[in-house]
Amino acid sequence: MERRNFIRNSALGLGAGITLTPSSMLSANAGSEDVDLSKLPREVWIATLTLTKIEAANSEGMVKEVLGHMADIVNYKPDIICLPEVFPIFNISEKTTIEEVAEKPLGKITSRFAEFAKKHKTYIICPLHTVENGKYYNAAVVIDREGKVMGEYRKMHTTEGEMGKGVFPGPLEPPVFKTDFGTIGIQICFDLEWNDGWEKLKEKGAEIVFFCSAYSGGMAINTRAWQNKYCVVSSTIKGTAKICDVTGDEIAKTGYWDKHWAIAPLNLDKAFLHTWPYVQKFKDIHAKYGRKVKITNYDEEEWSIIESLSPDVKVADILEEFDLKTHIDHIKSATEIQEKLRKG
Repeated sequence: MERRNFIRNSALGLGAGITLTPSSMLSANAGSEDVDLSKLPREVWIATLTLTKIEAANSEGMVKEVLGHMADIVNYKPDIICLPEVFPIFNISEKTTIEEVAEKPLGKITSRFAEFAKKHKTYIICPLHTVENGKYYNAAVVIDREGKVMGEYRKMHTTEGEMGKGVFPGPLEPPVFKTDFGTIGIQICFDLEWNDGWEKLKEKGAEIVFFCSAYSGGMAINTRAWQNKYCVVSSTIKGTAKICDVTGDEIAKTGYWDKHWAIAPLNLDKAFLHTWPYVQKFKDIHAKYGRKVKITNYDEEEWSIIESLSPDVKVADILEEFDLKTHIDHIKSATEIQEKLRKG
């Protein structure tokens, strides 16, 4: 069927944010089954902090302030908590130097957050200055649910001001961290101005990238999410902290009433597709899976998101069953054919 006529005649040509589950597309079995939607198959609860209007006399006081604010949200049972860039030295009245606060984890500061992580069974991204072999780094230490250090990301693109104070840029190969809910990566503040770290994290399979920063980043945070097809979570010294889905849509953010925390669940069992030509299979997917699968179309962008709403349905299996390619694989496939034809 010609593409233009198909879109005009299809009941699937709906707008962004519309859940495509009309009753005509549900099979008799799907409509009568008891579907447990209370817990998504790969649901992860994320909490992220902004330091806006949080002040202290010194670094020790700031650590206590942040731990106190973290205690306020443990009733959410977050899977991971993200904190802002080198937060122990910001919004404090006493002057301090990097040499005075930098540590090799687990040190004086990170051990406090490791204790919190173990007590509340949560991962923590704890950004601070670290030191190794006499070199100082603007880093983010990843602590697991047992209070153990998984590793650290060192800011790749340090500012001139930082380097003037003795902070070294980190390696140009950002690590990813395998958690029990998925693969995560980190970028820090000035890294937002370069593409390389974000793209390498995509290549390494990151599903969530945490952006620890002194500033908010605004629309650039949303853009990094949809460009790379992963979730982006920002944590800031000042301004908005937010949680963005793979489409760049904001799931939660801080603001006038939510002054310090953005807290929300993300469903990681979803796939980002180019709508055409895969929209031709959506009716069959609905007929088979009904309420167990959600499909959302973005008309202007021609994006489609397929996500599982049932513990017994995996999106990867749907992609294989219906011969669907993710957006990344779709572009990769077209690029390979283009290159082959150019070579003659």
